[in-house]
Amino acid sequence: MKYFYYSGCSLEGTAIEYNLSTKAVMQALGIELIELEDWTCCGASAAETTSDLLSVVLPARNLALAAKMGMDCDFLIPCSACYLNLRKVDERLNRDEGLRDQINEVLQEEELSYQGGIRSRHLLDVIATDIGTDMIKAKVNHKLSGLRIAPYYGCQALRPYGGYDDPEEPHCMEPLIEALGAEVYPWSMGAKCCGAGLMTTKKEIAVELTGELLKAAKGADCIATVCPMCQMNLDSYQKQVSRAKGEDLRISVLYLPQLMGIAFGLGEEALKLNLNMAYTGSLQAKLRH
Repeated sequence: MKYFYYSGCSLEGTAIEYNLSTKAVMQALGIELIELEDWTCCGASAAETTSDLLSVVLPARNLALAAKMGMDCDFLIPCSACYLNLRKVDERLNRDEGLRDQINEVLQEEELSYQGGIRSRHLLDVIATDIGTDMIKAKVNHKLSGLRIAPYYGCQALRPYGGYDDPEEPHCMEPLIEALGAEVYPWSMGAKCCGAGLMTTKKEIAVELTGELLKAAKGADCIATVCPMCQMNLDSYQKQVSRAKGEDLRISVLYLPQLMGIAFGLGEEALKLNLNMAYTGSLQAKLRH
């Protein structure tokens, strides 16, 4: 299996551990990731407030770079916001021929063109649908036995374009967690919003939403995430949320590929576990046994 790979901006900076652990796990599984030269930001959540055309041209440029390579591959995208932006290009092109002309008029300045047709897929979709539990089990040499892991999907990995799981009651991470030898922590918060960017604009709202998630996860050993924004809110603000809620809500928060890598025996350095702010001593102790 091979895929075009788009890391996006967050995975080159604040979420570099997500990027490197994803690459390490894919290499261990024998999956080839084809990175684009000269890729650019997808626009994240900022471009749309500036210009609707810019918000589709930026992700379309990356798809055009892939199309120029002439390879029959899907796009694998770990970041949920990037996935949403790249996916929406084709969704909108299918409805609006005039938009295709506008996009390509801009791309022509770099002698690029995008006519649509490259499938943009979230990392979770690829792991759950293409890789599956059998391939994962075959690579496990350090079962995560005794761990209770709460699967957290967030909003953008599943809405509005998910298709590979129920956006309101997702379950696709559960068999993956079990394939690693861990137990799925039973909760109903997997698709609830963490507050996303409100943590910098309406902090009191984001603290409330993140607090509900952390409180619901009490009893789990770890929360598994697949989104750098969700990871940042759940991982980086635990002290603030605990103070606001008046209780200790600390818990380990790891990316799904990091948990997979631990079970594959890839080692902490390859998975950059030292960069996770919420990686508790209790979880580390359990992993050593």
